[in-house]
Amino acid sequence: MKRILLIVGGGIAAYKACELIRLCRRAGIAVRCVTTAGAEHFVTPMTLAALSENQVFTSLWDLKDEAEMGHIQLSREADLLVVAPATADLMARMAAGIADDLATTVLLATDTPVLAAPAMNVRMWLHPATQRNVAQLRADGVEVMAPDEGVMACGEFGPGRLPEPEAIFAAIQRRLAPAPQSLTGRHILVTAGPTHEPIDPVRFLGNRSSGKQGFAIAEALVALGARVTLVAGPVSLPTPAGVSRIDVQTAREMAAAAEGALPADAAVMVAAVADWRVEPAAGKIKKGAGAPPALALVENPDILATIGHAARRPRLVVGFAAETDTVVENARAKLARKGADWIVANDVSGDVMGGETNAIHIVTAAGVDSWPQLPKAAVATRLAERIAAALSGESLA
Repeated sequence: MKRILLIVGGGIAAYKACELIRLCRRAGIAVRCVTTAGAEHFVTPMTLAALSENQVFTSLWDLKDEAEMGHIQLSREADLLVVAPATADLMARMAAGIADDLATTVLLATDTPVLAAPAMNVRMWLHPATQRNVAQLRADGVEVMAPDEGVMACGEFGPGRLPEPEAIFAAIQRRLAPAPQSLTGRHILVTAGPTHEPIDPVRFLGNRSSGKQGFAIAEALVALGARVTLVAGPVSLPTPAGVSRIDVQTAREMAAAAEGALPADAAVMVAAVADWRVEPAAGKIKKGAGAPPALALVENPDILATIGHAARRPRLVVGFAAETDTVVENARAKLARKGADWIVANDVSGDVMGGETNAIHIVTAAGVDSWPQLPKAAVATRLAERIAAALSGESLA
């Protein structure tokens, strides 16, 4: 049985630790909990003990536990340490190597992998000090998940929300059961995020793509041993460990970067590329008393079709189709026209763009494989495994 030590930090999101424990226990993963003093203001040790079916550890100064060097045992006996929520204060102390309570002492005394799921106010997350601490933790080998974006308990909006328990659980599963290196020696190109087409120095044409699905796919492919080149539009997501990232703004820049990344064994074109651009004005277009300015739209390069018909075409070309109606029918029409082997279609009429889950249809010449609503990390893992199977000699259909 796999075992995790869940360190619960003192934030309003601490209540989500209860659902995370439930998911782990249902999967047969043993859970022991450590709480900070702040965490006990939001969730009680009794609740965590009942859900985990294990003693909850709260103090570095417990006479019985520490007589047996309890913090050392806790730090070594688990297969994975999970910090959720990882507050700004807790991550700052982790980054500085401070050990002034049971949680931080356990974290400093461990040689076990650590996964941290941040949760804090948007301004705290974006503060240079927090970003320095996150960078230091990642350099020290801690896997720090990207926080979710949305409305917070304080009423503000932005990045800083605790990732949903399902997403943290998917990350736990990935760490506890490392994927076989079935893509070792393979080079895979991934595009992700939107493109921004300038109208003038301050305005642009764009879309709501967050880049989360493409980044998750890049991370899942690296987990299988692939060498991944990620061409990313303008998003603020951290680069997944082991991924080579190229940042671009416009569709033409993305097209050039994608072609420049060839040859590749596979191309997974997740980016939501702007279909049109305008000739940008040199200065800011002023609001006048007359009619608004007319924008003459010019068609952008079709990056998927370019890769799908390239002289150095990858063996497997996977396109994405974001649709709001007749999803599968539109994907079928794109399949041959774009020169793709698969089209991954999804309905974006809801909150998929920027959301945490996705329901996809993989359309191939052989038919349609529809998947249920899943966390984007789970979609990425399943898709990476399917790509590995196809490149290993199984049918591309």
